[in-house]
Amino acid sequence: MNDPRGALRKHAFICPHCGQRISMLLDLSAGSQRYTEDCEVCCNPVEVSYRAEDGVIVSFEVRPAE
Repeated sequence: MNDPRGALRKHAFICPHCGQRISMLLDLSAGSQRYTEDCEVCCNPVEVSYRAEDGVIVSFEVRPAE
């Protein structure tokens, strides 16, 4: 799912806690972000960090939140 301006992108990854594939919307207009969000499957917190340039994800990392 994308927004009309193209700033939101659906991105899938594997939860570091339960190993399930999950996806979330990333706001690429911000350039880079780091935040904590709960896994939609196991509800454990994961730290998400990514960097985007010109609407393209150039780095993405997810790890268990401490």
